[in-house]
Amino acid sequence: MEEEIKPVIKPITRNVVVMGFVSLFNDISSEMIYPIVPIFLKSVLGAPATVIGLIEGIAESTASIMKIFSGWFSDKIQKRKIFVTIGYSLSGISKVLIGLANTWPFVLFARFIDRFGKGTRTAARDSLILESVAPEHRGKAFGFHRSMDGLGAVFGPLLALWLIVIFKDNYRSIFFWAAVPSLIGVLLLIAFVKEKKKTEVLGETKPIFKFKWSELDGTFKFFVFINIIFAIGNSSDAFLILRAQSLGLGVTLTVASYVLYNLTRSATSYPAGIISDKIGPRKILFVGFALFAIVYFLFGFISNSLWVWFLFPLYGVYMGLTDGISKAYIAQTLSSPEKSGTAYGIYYAAIGICALSASLIAGFLWKYVSVSAPFYFGAVMAALAAILFIVFSKTVPKISQVN
Repeated sequence: MEEEIKPVIKPITRNVVVMGFVSLFNDISSEMIYPIVPIFLKSVLGAPATVIGLIEGIAESTASIMKIFSGWFSDKIQKRKIFVTIGYSLSGISKVLIGLANTWPFVLFARFIDRFGKGTRTAARDSLILESVAPEHRGKAFGFHRSMDGLGAVFGPLLALWLIVIFKDNYRSIFFWAAVPSLIGVLLLIAFVKEKKKTEVLGETKPIFKFKWSELDGTFKFFVFINIIFAIGNSSDAFLILRAQSLGLGVTLTVASYVLYNLTRSATSYPAGIISDKIGPRKILFVGFALFAIVYFLFGFISNSLWVWFLFPLYGVYMGLTDGISKAYIAQTLSSPEKSGTAYGIYYAAIGICALSASLIAGFLWKYVSVSAPFYFGAVMAALAAILFIVFSKTVPKISQVN
């Protein structure tokens, strides 16, 4: 009797690979300027820490709030690629705008455009990845994507360091050059990412899209609540960069420490995704939240710059344990993929609403209390989120039970 031949299911499909490279190039672009923008604002444009907090808070809040609208609309029309393409294009344009800025309000405008683009693409992109892989490989797919994203964040600052030497601290030229890899990513996306017809994902009959908050699983709602608590203390990474400088690191060493963070994040993300597929994401997420609390506490406590070279890699491990795994966790709480854009959008919007408050709080604590205060505050909120999550959250059902 012949054995039944089962179809081979690729854990990483072409769409996932190409989207990984698109993210790689886009992050090279973004991370070429990200560690430089707060330095540019402070040293060239004379903006205080409170303004930097305001800019980053508004930028991140814009991105996260946009994600719910773009995610919902991509669900409604059941198209993902158009949102991803527009989003990445806007982010490329923003790099040129920052290079043209002579005042901090114009930087705010450019960062708004950049984060508007991020908000437009992110939920639809995650849904596109979700629809491109088998359910049992979601952790690997999201882990691979975040790994490529992190790898771009390694090359970007290294390119920035090289260009700082070439252009002799002329930050504007770096901003202009940062638009090039962003353009490459957009061209890759347009040429090689193929969106599946929704009959391949949803069946022959395309359902009428309706969304109700009450239809979402309680596990998803509680996870959003936990991330709101966590996000209130999770201020912009710009404050980590400023903290490194306050400990005595120059621009080059500060950017180098940021590269080390991204290298660790990239190296951790894919293995974390593989482990998540095997043991489930809950325990991994708890470790990530707890690690964040420890790292932030130490960033507040330390007085020697040598600690930066230890803490930035640990911060990268935290990101590797949570960034892609959160998306895999959310995917397992959904009963069907056609509403994934809205679910991801709600998740991003919830933490985004807190982003403005988090960065404003950090800016005021930095200026009026101490440079350590924002990190102590973040550590307390992360510890609270970690405890509530591990005590009260439920393990999401096995993949085979929900698909």
